[in-house]
Amino acid sequence: MSALFNFQSLLIAVLLLICTCTYIRAIVPSLLDNRLGKVGFQGIFWKCARIGERKSPYVAASCLLMAFGILFWS
Repeated sequence: MSALFNFQSLLIAVLLLICTCTYIRAIVPSLLDNRLGKVGFQGIFWKCARIGERKSPYVAASCLLMAFGILFWS
């Protein structure tokens, strides 16, 4: 089943995208911080990295909740 049709899989994919973009920006900031990086397809990654940085306690809590959900309720 595709992640688009299963809500739990969609949430997992979005959380993984946010966490991955935040990690990449922490390791190689020039990859997402250039002036042209905030538009187009690369802009999605920049926005996900920004969400991961600013909302990190909420992102971490939702990652933990999803991990427990996958381990114990799936």
